[in-house]
Amino acid sequence: MNLVLFDLDNTLLAGDSDYEWGQFLIAKGAVDGPHYEARNRAFYEDYKAGELDIHAFLAFALRPLATHSRAQLDAWHAEYMEMRIKPMITQAARDLVKRHLDTADLVAVITATNSFVTGPIAREFGIPHLIATDPEEIDGRFTGEVAGTPCFREGKVTRLEHFLKAHGTRLDCLSSSWFYSDSHNDLPLLEKIQHPVAVDPDPALHARAREKGWPVISLRGA
Repeated sequence: MNLVLFDLDNTLLAGDSDYEWGQFLIAKGAVDGPHYEARNRAFYEDYKAGELDIHAFLAFALRPLATHSRAQLDAWHAEYMEMRIKPMITQAARDLVKRHLDTADLVAVITATNSFVTGPIAREFGIPHLIATDPEEIDGRFTGEVAGTPCFREGKVTRLEHFLKAHGTRLDCLSSSWFYSDSHNDLPLLEKIQHPVAVDPDPALHARAREKGWPVISLRGA
């Protein structure tokens, strides 16, 4: 069995869907603008520096999901896809995904960003599987809490192992595995994959890729 994994933010997307969702909510007046923007930006900087407290961030990021109806959230998300996400999708990213969809047995997005935000984005690419941080949902409403293990750093490895078990296989049983990522936060998983690929990488990942001889590519072309 062949497995292909794609990180989403700053990999398949030329930007960060989680950060942009926060900015979209600010523009809609759905959250307290100045305070929310300052915290959103601070968490994003922590992420890039490899210093993100994932539980503190999720307590912040998932709270708006619990304060609005699912119908309102879905309507906002449709607008967010058109305004914020589709402009961040390059033809190079679409072409790469299509090449793997045509040849791989399992293709998935694996991302720390929550599944409410990222599910429609994975579908836009035609990717059939999503491994993401799951917001807790009870009786059709989000609670603002996390369900299960956050899909971040070592948590991505844990979540992937559960995903593969559900598909009757393990990492060490795959005939080939690929993972495309931009971030040094994904090194715990990149180190376990047969074919890790650095995509428009941050400086720390770029250095590790050069050290290890991993391919370094860009999806920011026309």
